[in-house]
Amino acid sequence: MPGNYYTPFSLRISEDLLEKVKYIAKENKRSMNKEVEFVLEKYVKTYEKDNGSIN
Repeated sequence: MPGNYYTPFSLRISEDLLEKVKYIAKENKRSMNKEVEFVLEKYVKTYEKDNGSIN
């Protein structure tokens, strides 16, 4: 498997939330996909800090 392969993932969210994420991504000069990935990485780091490492 190549080093930069990302598993495709579908996400169903409200149109309102989608538009807000698009706005934030644009403000941060990221694609919407990268913005979602960034937020999820922060969430996982916080979770692991509070609850221990996930293997």
